[in-house]
Amino acid sequence: MTKGSKREEMKKTFVLDTNVLLHNAESITSFADNDVILPMAVMEELDHFKKLNDELGRNARQVIRAIDALRSDGNLRDGVPLGNGGTLKILSDDREQDETGLHADIPDNRILRLAFRLRKNGDHVIFVSKDINARLKADALGLQAEDFSKQKVNFDELYSGYTEITVPGAMLDAFFKNKILNSDELRFFPNEFVLLKDQNNEKHTALGRIVKPGTLKHLSSQYEDVWSVQARNKEQRLAIELLMDPEVQIVTLVGQAGTGKTLLALAAGLHMTLRHHRYDRILVSRPVIPMGKDIGYLPGAKEEKLSHWMQPIFDNLTYLLRDDAGESGGRKKKLKVTPQEKAERLLHESVIVLEALTYIRGRSIPGQYVIVDEAQNLTPHEVKTIVSRAGENTKMVLTGDPFQIDNPYLDASSNGLIYAAECLKEQTIHGHVTLKNSVRSTLAAVAAEYL
Repeated sequence: MTKGSKREEMKKTFVLDTNVLLHNAESITSFADNDVILPMAVMEELDHFKKLNDELGRNARQVIRAIDALRSDGNLRDGVPLGNGGTLKILSDDREQDETGLHADIPDNRILRLAFRLRKNGDHVIFVSKDINARLKADALGLQAEDFSKQKVNFDELYSGYTEITVPGAMLDAFFKNKILNSDELRFFPNEFVLLKDQNNEKHTALGRIVKPGTLKHLSSQYEDVWSVQARNKEQRLAIELLMDPEVQIVTLVGQAGTGKTLLALAAGLHMTLRHHRYDRILVSRPVIPMGKDIGYLPGAKEEKLSHWMQPIFDNLTYLLRDDAGESGGRKKKLKVTPQEKAERLLHESVIVLEALTYIRGRSIPGQYVIVDEAQNLTPHEVKTIVSRAGENTKMVLTGDPFQIDNPYLDASSNGLIYAAECLKEQTIHGHVTLKNSVRSTLAAVAAEYL
């Protein structure tokens, strides 16, 4: 057997589902020097999606343009080089009934039928899809099926933003005395929190934050509370530290329902904007994924539509603005102003702006405190798009619960929030905290853990 034929035998054939291309427009170049097959059914589905004005439409158009550019290098049916040693082919599926038993009137079935035919012809076929059910059907046909693994992280090993180490008691004493500690043992990520434990007395501890490699600094005494909100546990205290530090330009907060992610982010935004005047306004946004229907299904103008999706934000605002909370001086007013009226006033004056993520693309956002809530429903590319909108003196806060994902093609390991937390952990302008305990109520804590 020649070297060339041996190499051809080792080559894999990746048959891509449409959702892979819609998830990542550059996915066709992610399979090294192997063959990438796009069934004609995929091209038909891309033609449908290209008309949409959202992220899916954008990705569909980008993929189509990229494929069109490859035509100058050959015929798509016979295969065109991808520049990495691999080739791209577009093949038609056989619409006649075949031995798979799958009817050709369903696009997914036509994709699987083609993959099955290629494997029967001797190719080492791997079917790649973000759709779990499609992967199950492929497996039932005896095909090797995989999720698209690029831009995926191991959720079980996710960076938590916090670590514990055991040190000599003398090191703890020096840290308490000088409020700062330099040691080669402190080689952790920027803005990672470290709990020092006395090796002779576990109750003798100290908590600090890495400000540069090998340097641990005490938590700031200025951040014990924010906008009348006090931390109810250690993780919340760490989150406040990051949210209030303007040098930390992007913060990722991960936690289950009721851990206080959104409330703390809003409280810090109000404090830094209305009290410290560090930012011009607070921009709050969240993806619109309401049980599969987009924002356009609701009647009314943009503001009326947004009011439904932003109600959780408004609820948190009214809580924070109750009883003159956070207002300097606490001066009595002749007329009682309700928290709802205060929130509406801040919205009317554009001190707080509620915006759908749909309208952020293409904008430049300088001098703002930006909170992206429910970021677990965003793809890595969508998070990149949003964060890249930040202008000078803008802080970005991404919050979400990876266990409550409504996007059918994302999971705890592939969503944009988790991806950002893991990929940015070595950057000095990023900080992350995983919040573990629900503080909303006993009922909410039980629901988060057991339901």
